[in-house]
Amino acid sequence: MPSFLHNYNTNNNRMNQTKYIFVTGGVTSSLGKGIIAASLAKLLQGRGYRTTIQKFDPYINVDPGTLNPYEHGECYVTDDGAETDLDLGHYERFLNVPTSQANNVTTGRVYLSVIEKERRGEFLGKTVQVVPHITNEIKDRMQLLGKSGDYDIVITEIGGTVGDIESLPYIESVRQLVWELGENNGIVIHLTLVPFLAAAGELKTKPTQHSVKTLMESGIKADILVCRTEHELSDELRNKLALFCNVKREAVIQSIDASTIYEVPNLMLEEGLDVVALKKLDLPKKAAPDLKNWNTFLRRLKNPKHTVNIGLIGKYVEMQDCYKSILEAFIHAGASNETKVNVISIHSEHINIDNIEEKLGALDGVLVAPGFGERGIEGKIEAVRFARENKIPFFGICLGMQMSIIEYSRNILGYAEANSTEMNENTKHPVVNLMEEQKTITDKGGTMRLGAWKCDIKPNTLAHKIYGQKTISERHRHRYEYNNKYADELQKAGLIASGVNPDTGLVEIIELEDHPFFIGVQYHPEYKSTVANPHPIFVNFVAAAVNSHKKQ
Repeated sequence: MPSFLHNYNTNNNRMNQTKYIFVTGGVTSSLGKGIIAASLAKLLQGRGYRTTIQKFDPYINVDPGTLNPYEHGECYVTDDGAETDLDLGHYERFLNVPTSQANNVTTGRVYLSVIEKERRGEFLGKTVQVVPHITNEIKDRMQLLGKSGDYDIVITEIGGTVGDIESLPYIESVRQLVWELGENNGIVIHLTLVPFLAAAGELKTKPTQHSVKTLMESGIKADILVCRTEHELSDELRNKLALFCNVKREAVIQSIDASTIYEVPNLMLEEGLDVVALKKLDLPKKAAPDLKNWNTFLRRLKNPKHTVNIGLIGKYVEMQDCYKSILEAFIHAGASNETKVNVISIHSEHINIDNIEEKLGALDGVLVAPGFGERGIEGKIEAVRFARENKIPFFGICLGMQMSIIEYSRNILGYAEANSTEMNENTKHPVVNLMEEQKTITDKGGTMRLGAWKCDIKPNTLAHKIYGQKTISERHRHRYEYNNKYADELQKAGLIASGVNPDTGLVEIIELEDHPFFIGVQYHPEYKSTVANPHPIFVNFVAAAVNSHKKQ
């Protein structure tokens, strides 16, 4: 038997095995594969199936941790410290189930693993090739979660579009795996665009036909077609797509533009996407999905009683995906408060003492966002000062907390040269310093303080009021920390360290007493906000903004 057939599973009728759904895309990127995958998973979860989602990205970076946010949006972090694609945030927000390192794989990670195996001699002198070695590695990782025994259905989103040269190994791996798994154990959902040509006044199916043809040329037949569209698909159009794309009529699913991504599960339920998928996987429908709580959230989101304007002070504001989790956390917190949150993006490079009243004066709240590097730092510090002095509700995340420490040190302690050693290695007052364990690190990828860490909260503080518990766990992504050498001075001057890591003594939360709402956190609370569990800091921050708005 040829070596590449060695791992093939000839038993196609295994009982109780995990079922697999693969989601591919065509025509153009950014069609919303992640939202469709998350929506389908939500419906399957609602029917009682243990479901998870994973993302395979075709870029050669080992993970998105070293990517500039302008390149690929925000880097999402899991509890186990994986730096991952932002789509994993959507998976968690929809399913309310944590993801892990196994839920996101890149080409870089695949090739790194194969090369390391070759260096160790694990291939016994064989010529290492894309097929079978790379494809076997991909297939192993595609089945890692399924073989854990924790899931009935694993949905795998393939990044990019069919026809891309970098996606070919993944498409080939899907082809092999669907064949190996056998009938009814693995299916392919293909997401395409049905554009509306204004000049012709009609929707066009040809791009979808070409995309499906490209997929078939790779040996894969789409089982379900999900069509992104701005206009309703007529029965005639659906029949045409079914005929020329070789799918059943019921498997042509319309995905029309929605006012919010959180409407998509309901739209997919109406289209019967979950029912068609279960039928093709030979699984019972079970009870209809219970979306009562989900729809309560949607109702509150669409019918707000209040409106607030919150300034997001950052340096990547030109691209909304750079702060995706923060924006989604505001949606969750807004619905919880029955409040429409208008997030006003303000570039920190454009803030100075002369224009700050104009830019921030009318806001109900100020959030200083995370980030790296010295660009735009002085604008962030100025924003902190303005919010502190004018009693505007303030929330600083990671770098935002560090900027509040610097601002307080400069303007209250009188240390005019106070700074972070990230911005100025020779600062006279390094109130924010490189973490001790980071000082010997040379490789940048995956070496920050990452993942979930504990934090003990002091009683009778704003943080304790927000969380209502003594110990919490939050996700981190940073190299620099509050310098404890200045802790006593800052505390005496009124900047309270209300949350501390019990193992390292690292200050995790700072706040002010004589302020309606002023809190800074070293971690990233936005990563843990979901529809089912809006993050309490965001909920309380929005509530404080509502109160601030009422007093104006």
